[in-house]
Amino acid sequence: MDSPWNELTLAFSRTSMFPFFDIAHYLVSVMALKHQPGAAALAWKNPLSSWFTAMLHCFGGGILSCVLLAEPPLRFLANNTNILLASSIWYIAFFCPYDLISQGYSFLPVQLLAAGMKEVTRTWKIVGGVTHANSYYKNGWIVMIAIGWARGAGGSIITNFEQLVKGCWKPEAEEWLKMSYPAKVTLLGSVIFTFQQTKHLAISKHNLMFLFTVFLVATKITMMITETALMPFACFEDTLSRMLFGWQQQFSPLEKKSETKSSFNGTGSSTSKPVANASDKVKKKHSKKTE
Repeated sequence: MDSPWNELTLAFSRTSMFPFFDIAHYLVSVMALKHQPGAAALAWKNPLSSWFTAMLHCFGGGILSCVLLAEPPLRFLANNTNILLASSIWYIAFFCPYDLISQGYSFLPVQLLAAGMKEVTRTWKIVGGVTHANSYYKNGWIVMIAIGWARGAGGSIITNFEQLVKGCWKPEAEEWLKMSYPAKVTLLGSVIFTFQQTKHLAISKHNLMFLFTVFLVATKITMMITETALMPFACFEDTLSRMLFGWQQQFSPLEKKSETKSSFNGTGSSTSKPVANASDKVKKKHSKKTE
């Protein structure tokens, strides 16, 4: 007989994301889009463009993973139920009378609940991406990590294409150049679940899913309550960066000191030469006078 812990984690891993967790994911994605400057005005002026942008925010991870695996990128349109659900949330979020949805979403408990449920879907997307890539490329580590990362955090990456089409793309905000916390934690989860999938991590999948989800939810809620950009592994990143890429920075101050010393010695010798030449000229003048 399994222990209560295994029964709990196994039941958790079998939880269906439809409809409640998917609704939370769509709501958080659409509200993030609405809070962008000019998004509400664009929805009234060009609803089709606003709807397409919202679908990219909601299904960007699936689209990007399909592109990387050479699958039809519009395959997400085949799921009519999810498309209708996401479209309904987009419609009521932008066109609800008196903006009731935004007013209700402005309460912190509602935001915490929706954000926590969205992080649960992130774990399911990472696991789905890693498993799907493993079916194409058996034990292909790099491919599994890339697809798991794309499936879990592809929404923030593929929306850069939408910003480029609209003409408001900013290179300094590129996700590849300056990774956000969701992208970093999704990459970490993709690596961990890839090791578990290839039997290099001695832990069952349902236990790992439960523990990683608890970490995601706790971290996200803490960041929202404290209103700080908390980085749980910032110290680890700094230490690893110093170990792997900080050797040149450690040796460069010594090189600079040696260069400054040599420059001082060079200037000292150069200044001493004119003084010596001047003293020789004075001696010659004195010798001429005495003659």
